[in-house]
Amino acid sequence: MSIALRIIPLLIGYLFGSIPTGYLYAKANGVDIRRHGSGNIGMTNTMRTLGVKAGVITLAGDFGKAVIAIALCMLLFHQQAGDYLPVVKLYAGLGAVLGHNFSLFLKFHGGKAIATSAGVMCMFAPFELPITVGAFLLIVILTHIVSVGSIVGVSTFVIQTIIFGQLGFFAPMTKEALIECYILTGIISVMGIVRHKENIKRLMRGEEKKFTLGKKEEAIKEEKNG
Repeated sequence: MSIALRIIPLLIGYLFGSIPTGYLYAKANGVDIRRHGSGNIGMTNTMRTLGVKAGVITLAGDFGKAVIAIALCMLLFHQQAGDYLPVVKLYAGLGAVLGHNFSLFLKFHGGKAIATSAGVMCMFAPFELPITVGAFLLIVILTHIVSVGSIVGVSTFVIQTIIFGQLGFFAPMTKEALIECYILTGIISVMGIVRHKENIKRLMRGEEKKFTLGKKEEAIKEEKNG
C-alpha cells in the first residue's frame, strides 16, 4: 500500500477529529467548558458541568466524527486499498484521535478521545465494541470512576484486535497488513492511556473524583452573566 493511502486518510481523520463537539456545544450555551470541572472537552466533563443532554450530544459528536471520517475514506479509497482497506480505516481513525487530542481549532489542545476511539473501533471491527462497552460500564458501575473505565475500555482495542487477528477473524488480510493493524490499534490504545496520566496520578493519591450526576455548576450562571 502506498504512503499516500496512509497519509491522506490520516489527514482527513485529523480534520474531522479536530471538531471539538463538547467545546462547541458549551460555547453555544454561553459556557467555556475548559474553565469548568476538569477542563476537559469530552463527555464526562460536559455532562458533569452542563447536564445529561450535553454529555449525550458530546458523546454522539465525538463518536460520530470518527465514523464519518472513516466512512469517507472507505468511499474514496476502497478500490485502491483492496485488502488493505482495514489499514486505511485505522489511519483515518488514528487521525481522528489525534485531531480530538490536539485540535486544530483549539490551538492543538483537546480531550482524551475515548468516544472517538470507540467510533474507530465501530468502523474497524464492530464485533469488538460489545466487550469494550461492557468492560467500561462494569468498571464504572463498580468504581464510579470514569477514568478507570476509560483506561480499561481503550486497552481492550489492541488486545481484542490481536486475539481476533490470530484467530483469523480478519481474513483474507495479509500478515503484513494485520501486523500494521496491530501497531495502529496499539498506538490508539496507548494514546488513550497516556492522555489519562493526570487521572492516573490522582488515582494513585486517592484523589480521583467519582462520577455523579448532580446539579449544574453554579459558576456557569456567573459566566453567562458576564
